[in-house]
Parts: sequence; structure tokens; C-alpha cells
Amino acid sequence: MSDQEKEVSILDAFNSKNYIQDLTISDARLDICKLCPELIKLTKQCKKCGCFMAIKTKLTGAACPLGKW
Repeated sequence: MSDQEKEVSILDAFNSKNYIQDLTISDARLDICKLCPELIKLTKQCKKCGCFMAIKTKLTGAACPLGKW
């Protein structure tokens, strides 16, 4: 794990300072997730990490468990 990446938790979603300001980045991340076979389409939840990707893709320091973003 690099210095830029950190372990994120559900609590990070409740702090507005943890959100990416540039929405094009979070949108691009979510677009990658939408094409991934590990995404549960109904809930937008990742089978690998269990996270809800509509939220995780917006958090600074978050990373795809498969290294896709």
C-alpha cells in the first residue's frame, strides 16, 4: 500500500473531508466498477471487498481491491 492509499472504513463516508472534490475522478472509478464482473449490479457492491462502490469510489485514499483504479 502506497502513501497515497490508505485503508478506508465506513466511518470515512461520514466525514465530508474524505470525499474527492473532482467528480470526474469518482465517476470514472464507478464506470470501471460497472464493467467489472465482481460488481453486484443490484446493490453496486463489490464481491471482493464488500464495499458499496457508489460510496467508495468517492473517497480519497480508497482503492479497488483488484487494482483497477
